Amino acid sequence: MDLQFTRHRRLRQSANMRALVRENHLTIDDFIYPIFVAEGKDIKKEITSMPGIYNLSLDHLEEEMNEVVSLGIKSVLLFGIPLEKDECGGQAYHDHGIVQEATRLIKAKFPEVIVIADTCLCEYTSHGHCGLIEGDQVLNDASLELLVQTAVSQAKAGADIIAPSNMMDGFVVAIRAGLDEAGFENVPIMSYAVKYASAFYGPFRDAADSTPQFGDRKAYQMDPANRMEALREAESDLMEGADFFIVKPGMPYLDIVRDVKNHFNLPLVIYNVSGEYSMVKAAAQNGWIDEKRIVMEMLTGMKRAGCDLIITYHAKDAARWLKEQ
Repeated sequence: MDLQFTRHRRLRQSANMRALVRENHLTIDDFIYPIFVAEGKDIKKEITSMPGIYNLSLDHLEEEMNEVVSLGIKSVLLFGIPLEKDECGGQAYHDHGIVQEATRLIKAKFPEVIVIADTCLCEYTSHGHCGLIEGDQVLNDASLELLVQTAVSQAKAGADIIAPSNMMDGFVVAIRAGLDEAGFENVPIMSYAVKYASAFYGPFRDAADSTPQFGDRKAYQMDPANRMEALREAESDLMEGADFFIVKPGMPYLDIVRDVKNHFNLPLVIYNVSGEYSMVKAAAQNGWIDEKRIVMEMLTGMKRAGCDLIITYHAKDAARWLKEQ
């Protein structure tokens, strides 16, 4: 038989051969682990919709960080849950707010860990929106002033990176100017440049108690149907001084990750969000999937799509599995 075809299987014959030609690799250095820190004492409350993830008070945070560091994870992203909320989200920018205090604790005990501070108001406002409100409108420019105060207070507390997630127009340039004026010109901004108005955030809102009390966030977060808008958002943030881009959510938006990677050369971060995590956990608990294989395939797919870093609640499990290899 005179057949002409290419033998692709030659490079798949053994585990070592497959490893030799593997194009994309996950490492523990890729992971950023999100942590929910709660104001109060003796709080270690598992989030019902996110098995294995907890709201932690400061007296339990050191234990959590010991585990994180022992696994080789070098970066954490902090979200705060205050005891009190108000219309202006005052605890977000209080010098002794929960994220500020958690940052001080981590930098004192684990100075080598990169602390990334989420910079938003939604966890701190009584109405659950990411900015100041007037009637049923979220105010853009007035909210920027409070976001700058939040970023500066987080930098003063020792945050290594500021990560604004509010999706107000101009938030990057306002925060960059505020940080520079306060003497933090070397603190980078990891911008949630491309953040969609997604149903995949549901479990996070349970964790952070940040569900809007009226309306939704579609007037400031992006329409999931839009693709080119993501490039406009990213370009604006680049021109305004962003040092990293985040695309959020992760799995449903891998096409956007690739688009952003193809058009811009900033380090690109994907946020493997709460809903994605919870679906995997629920299916695994029901015995429907092999959790380890699914998670590692999912995270590898994110790297293949073009991201450099992955914010993921799977970070501790994935780190353990990588160490076992």
